[in-house]
Amino acid sequence: MTIHSKEVADARPVYPKISVPRTSVHESGLYRGAGKRFLDVAFVVLSAPFVLPVIIGLAIFLACQGVSPFYRQERVGKNGQIFKLLKLRTMVHDAETVLKKHLAANPDAQDEWDRNQKLRNDPRIIKFGSFLRKSSLDELPQFWNVLVGEMSMVGPRPMMVNQQDLYPGTRYYAMLPGITGQWQVSKRNNSSFAERAHHDTEYWEKMSFSTDLNILMRTVSVVLRGTGC
Repeated sequence: MTIHSKEVADARPVYPKISVPRTSVHESGLYRGAGKRFLDVAFVVLSAPFVLPVIIGLAIFLACQGVSPFYRQERVGKNGQIFKLLKLRTMVHDAETVLKKHLAANPDAQDEWDRNQKLRNDPRIIKFGSFLRKSSLDELPQFWNVLVGEMSMVGPRPMMVNQQDLYPGTRYYAMLPGITGQWQVSKRNNSSFAERAHHDTEYWEKMSFSTDLNILMRTVSVVLRGTGC
């Protein structure tokens, strides 16, 4: 669930330093270090000739609809560092105000938001935005975040700054957030926000080249089935 830059408060609060779980000798293997980063950079570079034309084409289409095609939003990264996630725009401007009015007028929607931090019928979505989200094409600009080392191809779903108090785990903070990941390829539309911590912990324990390759392959299936959110 995405929220536009208008939703970020002008007066940025100071967040406490995150205590990241210590990594054991077994957990600090070659892949968790240099190997995973090498895979990220190689994947982005090799896919660039195919991904860039799609991003440019979608950006032009959105611009022709009178929409600013890109936006950046603060998300929580490794060790609690805040970074600017890049996406194609799928929501109206002033989305925070639209969301607040909708939740105030719809108690059922408020309950759904409190539980899942997303809505099945979101009034903020622009025309063509639903397609971008279902197809996950709105995520493609995040290849830039991967290239500069703020994200990984595979990792936890990037958490919004104001969601930290709702997240019951700690392993999230030990990893780079990912464009895709174990939660992203699960039945995510049927899971609560808090359940993401279970997926993140399980991924941390299983992290390996074969695990990431499997998740990347499963992501293709998710995209083709249009089960993004």
